[in-house]
Amino acid sequence: MAKIVNKTKVITGPRTRWSYANVWDPKSINGGTPKYSVSLIIPKSDRKTVEAIKAAIQAAYEEGESKLKGNGKTVPALSVIKTPLRDGDAERPDDPVYADAYFINANSATAPGIVDADLNPILERSEVYSGVYGRASINLYAFNSNGNRGIACGLNNLQKISDGEPLGGKSCAEDDFSTEDDDDYLS
Repeated sequence: MAKIVNKTKVITGPRTRWSYANVWDPKSINGGTPKYSVSLIIPKSDRKTVEAIKAAIQAAYEEGESKLKGNGKTVPALSVIKTPLRDGDAERPDDPVYADAYFINANSATAPGIVDADLNPILERSEVYSGVYGRASINLYAFNSNGNRGIACGLNNLQKISDGEPLGGKSCAEDDFSTEDDDDYLS
């Protein structure tokens, strides 16, 4: 049986870092429909993933030409519409987490499946946080809504590969309370 190839689907590499991981409960952005979402930080050295995403963006553009054209006479060039792959060095120059990396924001109306490196479902919320490393199954698609048109990124599933330093400045309880017995608790 031949495998059907979906040119708009990408599985990122295992060194992809997750940020703004809203994967347990959908969150509304600017009063919009609540969605599950994650920002995927992809090292520029992961050329395989970067090239796969660029190819999927091109495929989504070609598949969505009629949607992108809308009521206009022509399809806008890919170079002038919004695309989801962004350069961390250019857009977040003051954030070392985004240095030498691209990032792409993926979201979905339905909850992503989340598994560990051995493909076992992760049910403990504390296991998945902004800062972990893992792979993501994403799909790229064209959109044309209220005068905005471009290529967007849908979130399918996530696979946690390894822990990472938590992002966002939140400390963990173990670090906060691992004081020495002779520490002055009131200082």
